[in-house]
Amino acid sequence: MAGPSGALIGGPSNPGRGRAGRLPELLSGPPWPPLGALRFREARGDPSLLFVNAGMNQFKPIFLGTVDPRSEMAGFRRVANSQKCVRAGGRHSDLEDVGRDLSHHTFFEMLGNWAFGGEYFKEEACSMAWELLTQVYGIPEDRLWVSYFGGDPKAGLGPDLESRDIWLSLGVPASRVLSFGPEENFWEMGDTGPCGPCTEIHYDLAGGAGAPQLVELWNLVFMQHNREADGSLQPLPQRHVDTGMGLERLVAVLQGRLSTYDTDLFSPLLDAIHQGCGAPPYSGRIGAADEGRTDTAYRVVADHIRTLSVCIADGVSPGMSGAPLVLRRILRRAVRFSTEVLRAPPGFLGSLVPVVVETLGDAYPELRRSSAQIASLVSEDEAAFLASLQRGRRVIERTLKRLGPSDVFPAEVAWSLSLSGNLGLPLDLVELMLEEKGVPLDTAGLERLAQEEAQHRALQAEPVQEQGLRLNVHTLGELQRRGMPPTNDSPKYSYSLQPGGSYKFGTCEAQVLQLYTEDGTAVASIGDGQRCGLLLDKTNFYAEQGGQASDRGYLVLVGQQDVLFPVARAQVCGGFILHEVVAPERLRVGDQVQLHVDEAWRLSCMEKHTAIHLLNWALRQVLGPGTEQRGSHLNPERLRFDVATQAPLTPEQLRAVEVTVQKAVGRDEAVYMEEVALARTAHVPGLRSLDEVYPDPVRVVSVGVPVAHALDPASQAALHTSVELCCGTHLLRTGAIGDLVIIGERQLVKGITRLLAVNGEQAQQAREVGQRLAQEVEATAARLSQGSRHVAEAHRLSKDMGRLTDAVDTATMPQWQRRELQATLKALQRRANTAVRKLEMGQAAQKTQELLQRHMEGPLIVDTVSTESLSMLVKVVRQLCTQAPGTSVLLLSPQPLGKVLCACQVAQSATPAFTAEAWALAVCSHMGGKAWGSRVVAQGTGSTADLEAALNAARAYALNQL
Repeated sequence: MAGPSGALIGGPSNPGRGRAGRLPELLSGPPWPPLGALRFREARGDPSLLFVNAGMNQFKPIFLGTVDPRSEMAGFRRVANSQKCVRAGGRHSDLEDVGRDLSHHTFFEMLGNWAFGGEYFKEEACSMAWELLTQVYGIPEDRLWVSYFGGDPKAGLGPDLESRDIWLSLGVPASRVLSFGPEENFWEMGDTGPCGPCTEIHYDLAGGAGAPQLVELWNLVFMQHNREADGSLQPLPQRHVDTGMGLERLVAVLQGRLSTYDTDLFSPLLDAIHQGCGAPPYSGRIGAADEGRTDTAYRVVADHIRTLSVCIADGVSPGMSGAPLVLRRILRRAVRFSTEVLRAPPGFLGSLVPVVVETLGDAYPELRRSSAQIASLVSEDEAAFLASLQRGRRVIERTLKRLGPSDVFPAEVAWSLSLSGNLGLPLDLVELMLEEKGVPLDTAGLERLAQEEAQHRALQAEPVQEQGLRLNVHTLGELQRRGMPPTNDSPKYSYSLQPGGSYKFGTCEAQVLQLYTEDGTAVASIGDGQRCGLLLDKTNFYAEQGGQASDRGYLVLVGQQDVLFPVARAQVCGGFILHEVVAPERLRVGDQVQLHVDEAWRLSCMEKHTAIHLLNWALRQVLGPGTEQRGSHLNPERLRFDVATQAPLTPEQLRAVEVTVQKAVGRDEAVYMEEVALARTAHVPGLRSLDEVYPDPVRVVSVGVPVAHALDPASQAALHTSVELCCGTHLLRTGAIGDLVIIGERQLVKGITRLLAVNGEQAQQAREVGQRLAQEVEATAARLSQGSRHVAEAHRLSKDMGRLTDAVDTATMPQWQRRELQATLKALQRRANTAVRKLEMGQAAQKTQELLQRHMEGPLIVDTVSTESLSMLVKVVRQLCTQAPGTSVLLLSPQPLGKVLCACQVAQSATPAFTAEAWALAVCSHMGGKAWGSRVVAQGTGSTADLEAALNAARAYALNQL
């Protein structure tokens, strides 16, 4: 029923303006959510979105005018597709509504068709939609209603009478053509961006039996305007058509169902849930009629397992932030409903994955390929959450017993149970569990804790590069209207390898075509140290893309070499390269300039980009051909590479990856680069490409094998060396990488590992640091094996081991070696602690005998003893009391600089009137210190130059209590 299109993963959610999109309550039927609200946010590479939530996300560059003119997408005029979409995070999340009614879903499929650049517009869009629904699908015309934009006087927009008249001409009666305002029929992407009036087709569920029950079926959006930052509307350079219709709703209409859950998209899942749980069959009840919330649970589990399966197959696994965090909430919500309401057995959710694969696998073959992995991941997370849920219930019950009738549940306890705390229970789930018990939650306290957590994360987060100057949609439209050709940036590849191994980078002469101030205003000249945006007819600067940092450098006016205009960065905007320049003197449109890249910066980026390709290839060699890249970024300092893995890499695997890269570097292989037709790269075994749009022709980078040979399917060369589609700048031979060391590794989410690496001199330094620390660990192990004769010596060795552990944890060194040394140090620390305890027990026994010889039998021993630590002093006290059961003991141990340690134990016969905690507090307070402990045993610290006075205070207090 649907074909695949696009991925689901995105960046942090930041939804903007949306539209309500529903008819007034007088005409509304069952609460089917509006389709229009989920429109237009590109996910992959868009930091404003958690998931793809609309069919056109991948076409956003066309709407904004930023599409690469060399790409296949730039030639799109008419497009139709089916898109996997998720609404489970951000402003337009349906997560909490799923299960409560008969229509909401977190995952759905959006059917859409588009016309770009005015290929067709309102009349064709309405006519085709009406024809498809009434003639192809056979939906009765008398059950279809339409709405159109009635205007917005505040925005200076008149009614869309053109759409109204088109519907009337198609035979829709005037009584079923309704006019509504901007909340219902003006669609916007957010606070800013492309927008326009929309006309919607609605279906009458009642079918003439009583008042109409209308649900939105298809939304036709006419992109005509752009919402500016100041709130004003400006016409777009080009008009577009963007339509969307939910497959699930369409199926419900065509199958004559009032609920999407009653269609054959869901019935196999509902049947499987019934068979697997033994709960009563699904009957479609909602609200109070759904006794025990059984049908609600059916809907939740059926919806959520579809979402989980599709997202995991698309590379998004449950995790701790962003989209993975939302997915984790979905999984845990499904687990709770399946176990607590449906009484499902452990591992039940994973057993439903094959049913999802059976229903959706033909349309989305990645589900079939990943079926076993999905089931395993779901079952593993289910088991972990069940354990957390059980512990969470105990914490809640224990806390409730301490609360009074009118108390609220403490925010700190709820936070400790949450995803940001220890057990990983979603806060909304904690709140729901408390709601079921009739106990309110301290929401104000939770908000405060959430703010503190956000501040902490902000301090810990990796720095985000400044966006800088940009060309907006109107600027790009004006440039295109003027016929300005895209920037020729082919000179960025003009460099050569010299006989001595150095690289020669050519300069580039260009003409200034346009200047922009920081606010985006086009100007004829600029100067006086101002920062500006600069468009040239050609450039040798690499604009940041493909994970590679932008070049930096400078330019000079031709004939005026003594004034440098620094170039901070370059970025690509719709095929134009915008340079961010500081102009110390006057720079004018029409000036001829000469560009110089920072050669050290560029060369370092080239080394690391080629190293990333080798790292990608080495990971596949070590971990298997199914290993997939999930992202990368490089700058002159280090490189970052994200890879999908079944499990965290072992130290042996990390080392093997490094060795594999080192061998390729040591062979000093040639790196071949060539632009070829995009079609030539299809179906080449082993060719690596990312899920992104490539220009045509596309640049191929091949290590050790000429591109023509690598692209020959018969050669299978791409299976044995690094061959990738890449626009980046690379070395011409691998030897210049020098060396590569993976210095860091962490799991971003389950199944995705982030590797940090350095090369060249930094890599050599990292290896030297690792070798030095390995020698220190070896020497420490030898010291431990020799044994310690004295407690002080054993303590020093234990502390040295702790300092060495800290050094290994934080040093820039090979990660495989760090992991090995950490394991070794952990074992050594346990041995050292055991040695300290044995020596302390032996010394404590000796000091105990000395004290017993000095003190006659009696109810009280107050004395001093020489010890190195408080733990040693406590051991002496306990041994004394064991050998003299009826005696209460307090010992003081003088330390350097006047500090005094205190430990005491009160005989059982002397309590409860006489307590150790009060005794230690009285003595330590006398010494200006503090104490802590229990009724029987206590300890503390203080400082005094008069130890005898402290002993007298201890005796006096004890005798008074006894």
